[in-house]
Amino acid sequence: MAASDRMVLGPLVGAIDQGTSSTRFLVFNAKTAELLSHHQVEIQQKFPKEGWVEQDPKEILKSVHECVERTCEKLQQLNIDITNIKAIGVSNQRETTVVWDKTTGEPLYNAIVWLDLRTQSTVERLLKRIPGKNKAFFKFRTGLPLSTYFSAVKLRWLLDNVEEIRQAVDDGRAMFGTIDSWLIWSLTGGKNGGVHCTDVTNASRTMLFNIHSLEWDPELCQFFDIPMEILPKVRSSSEIYGLMVCFLLCKSGALTGVPISGCLGDQSAALVGQMCFQDGQAKNTYGTGCFLLCNTGQKSVFSEHGLLTTIAYKLGRDKPVCYALEGSVAIAGAVVRWLRDNLGIVKTSQEVEKLAAEVGTSYGCYFVPAFSGLYAPYWEPSARGIICGLTQFTNKNHIAFAALEAVCFQTREILDAINKDCGIPLNQLQVDGGMTNNKVLMQLQSDILCIPVVKPSMPETTALGAAMAAGAAEGVGIWSLNPGDLTAVTCERFEPQINPEESEFRYARWKKAVMKSMGWETSEAPSNGKPE
Repeated sequence: MAASDRMVLGPLVGAIDQGTSSTRFLVFNAKTAELLSHHQVEIQQKFPKEGWVEQDPKEILKSVHECVERTCEKLQQLNIDITNIKAIGVSNQRETTVVWDKTTGEPLYNAIVWLDLRTQSTVERLLKRIPGKNKAFFKFRTGLPLSTYFSAVKLRWLLDNVEEIRQAVDDGRAMFGTIDSWLIWSLTGGKNGGVHCTDVTNASRTMLFNIHSLEWDPELCQFFDIPMEILPKVRSSSEIYGLMVCFLLCKSGALTGVPISGCLGDQSAALVGQMCFQDGQAKNTYGTGCFLLCNTGQKSVFSEHGLLTTIAYKLGRDKPVCYALEGSVAIAGAVVRWLRDNLGIVKTSQEVEKLAAEVGTSYGCYFVPAFSGLYAPYWEPSARGIICGLTQFTNKNHIAFAALEAVCFQTREILDAINKDCGIPLNQLQVDGGMTNNKVLMQLQSDILCIPVVKPSMPETTALGAAMAAGAAEGVGIWSLNPGDLTAVTCERFEPQINPEESEFRYARWKKAVMKSMGWETSEAPSNGKPE
């Protein structure tokens, strides 16, 4: 390819997509939204005690360096000029909490992952200080119930239990952030002038942020006893935060000086990538967990049915903030990983689809994967996973099918809640995320919802959303978000193939199984017999 041909591509935008199970770096053509190249690295999750989930922030950062480096190498092999990368966006697993030392750049403890349950006793202690022990006491300020899920209680646990963090706070050396903050600070210089910031979507998942004033809330910080000076500066989801500095792995140094100009929590990024900019548009992302977001426009809608109110995006400093209703399911793709890594009934995640397809039914077996309690619409931390309806006929194929069905039933519960809260039933569901490559799952989802499921042919919508925000930022201006300029997306449709009566029967059985999973765990249980 001649040098003149390379110029035809025009400006490119990179996206760091840092998820719970893997990190990716993807590069898009800003004019056509075409994905040109990417690289992916799986991230290790640590389970030091029952219910604890941690990750190493340095491993996460190293995985970003590796993905950027490998993707740039792949682009050069394709004869694509990497100096055309004009902006970088960040999308990240939300709520996961990191505290680091700003003088050394070193994390002071492992990242506590959103799924982690160690803070249940912290939540119960905090609840005692709330009138009527009302979990929803801060809902109208934060959009969230008091739960182990959100960052404030994780940060409270770290301050209570890690001496190095308490000391660093006292010395004025500590910085707190979700994964986006840790990455942006590290990539813009770290201890040598790194930018300590977050965006409104990530801030809205901490339980320390007022989703109306768009500021850290002093009263919430006082309630959780969090020193405000360790918090990052909150910015919009689309503006130049800082410039990339060259890092050790980056042999080419090609991305030095490239602005990091987009930042969205992964679920907000997917909403943008699916182009759900209209009131009432919704998407469901199938990753480690499952997250259904419905855009409610410039008004915050508060759920009566167990959904969260969250910030969808704010695409520019002077642009309005938009809100969403969200249904969060803790375990979706994670159930497939569990079948692979814990039970060993498959060697690869792809085999689950094959096993399920061979039987085409769970044969009355129901799997409630409440490994981290139940999230929306129940918010029941005492629940634990169960497989019920087993007979001597049940085999691993039926369990694989039941695992996929569980993802679909959980989505149905959230969709029902969104339909009740919004009053206008969704007539189709837009989907994305790694699990959407599983055709058995997508057909099952349509059957259980009794509406069509629509999957874009380019499933990397989370990264696309981060790239769109970065490319559209003021001072970058290479990606237009005007509705008329957005590229039409080709899609695959899955239509319901079973009658609604059968669907309702299976859904009712699922609900029965959910009830049996509840009230299993109590925080007062003796610790002997649990892994230390």
